[in-house]
Amino acid sequence: MTALTDLTVHQALEALAQGQVSSLDLTRACLAQIERLEPVLHAFITLTPERALAQAEAADARRAAARHHPDEPLPPLLGLPIAVKDILALEGVRCTCGSRILETFVPPYTATAVQRLLDAGVVVVGKTNTDEFAMGSSTENSAYGPTRNPWDTERVPGGSSGGSAAAVAARMVPAALGTDTGGSVRQPASFCGVSGIKPTYGRVSRYGLVAYGSSLDTAGAFARNVADVALLFHLMAGHDPLDSTTLDVPVPPIELPAEPDLRGLRVGVPREYFIGGLQPEVEQAVRQAIAVLEALGASVHEVSLPHTEYALPVYYLIAPAEASANLARYDGVRYGLRVESDALWEMFRRTRGQGFGAEVKRRIMLGTYALSAGYYEAYYGQAQKVRTLIKRDFEVAFEQVDVIAAPVAPTTAFRLGEHTEDPLAMYLEDVFTLPTNLAGVPGLAFPVGLDGRGLPIGMQLMGPHFREEVLFRVAHAYQQVTDWHLRKPPLL
Repeated sequence: MTALTDLTVHQALEALAQGQVSSLDLTRACLAQIERLEPVLHAFITLTPERALAQAEAADARRAAARHHPDEPLPPLLGLPIAVKDILALEGVRCTCGSRILETFVPPYTATAVQRLLDAGVVVVGKTNTDEFAMGSSTENSAYGPTRNPWDTERVPGGSSGGSAAAVAARMVPAALGTDTGGSVRQPASFCGVSGIKPTYGRVSRYGLVAYGSSLDTAGAFARNVADVALLFHLMAGHDPLDSTTLDVPVPPIELPAEPDLRGLRVGVPREYFIGGLQPEVEQAVRQAIAVLEALGASVHEVSLPHTEYALPVYYLIAPAEASANLARYDGVRYGLRVESDALWEMFRRTRGQGFGAEVKRRIMLGTYALSAGYYEAYYGQAQKVRTLIKRDFEVAFEQVDVIAAPVAPTTAFRLGEHTEDPLAMYLEDVFTLPTNLAGVPGLAFPVGLDGRGLPIGMQLMGPHFREEVLFRVAHAYQQVTDWHLRKPPLL
């Protein structure tokens, strides 16, 4: 008998539809798993058990009523428990963004991406841990303590969506939402051995996603296999009048073939992603995964993304500049933390000084400097020009191939504290994920192996704008003939 917490999204929905399990049973099983493992992993900032059980009870009642009206369609995810990264607003539940400055903030609205899943019938069990304002690659920058990796609790789960990735890997929930500004879905997916999507910029609404880098932020999803991720993505995606950056482009149903056949597909392998410093086991696993795609009928071609080496400095000018502007609103006046003082400017200084952590302050200062008079054109303006060249690299490559396959991160999960004193080493963890955010193209991460220490290795597929379905089709074919996505952390 499969444990309820081992059910994937599709398996859970099938069991619910057949009446083999109730949403209440499923939700209780998830909450029990959270209660058992949360003291070790710290994947959540806020749990909402009473709310979740009420949602589950309502879902069961709706299914029971539907038996008398079999022609009425039910919401596609009715009764499915999920978790939400604590940077996406959920009305009535505090949204801290992993920061002390928003410790007591309770939003009066819900993020569109979350609302669309609520409309589809999900049950939200809680808000997951994140690097403060999504600034980090390890979930160690959270003001509420680090999340630990279920595969090795002395290691990081990746970041900034480490709480969501760890929760899915540890079977606390079958799926979870995250955000990706420079790799914050794909890198934790890789480190935790799960699958995760960073959609095309403008494909999923950013309304209610607390802003870090407005031209880079995307809302994404985690699950244990790509078929489950594809379902969540399809329900989240589409134009939103509340977000002027969403594009009114149709979101066709994602049909994943029953047979793993990739004949006619052209896979690009970028020479700039296989570089010195890449952990040998990571390169070996990714190249073996590419060989599997080739065995399924795909043709493999070397491509070049020549401006890849500039992605890291470009990102760390553009993202902090946007953060500097976005985080100016946290001043202690309207909401969030206020450290009282007789003088207004002193209140600002104390509030921001005590409310923000070291990494957030570092990025605000970097961004403010890059935007300041006399430096704007030399830094921010120049970075935007190089960003255009990075985007053009992808456009040229996608004239030759359908998808690009590459490592997600240079290494497997590193130890807690290993990079905390060396920001540059931490930033280098995102060297393979940043370019897709700068170009706005979609990226999908999924597990392709384990290293000698038993830690997951991830591969990412990148595709042209709005071609997420191709990424899902390729990764699904891979998962039909491999079992890396079925492996469980030793913690379980």
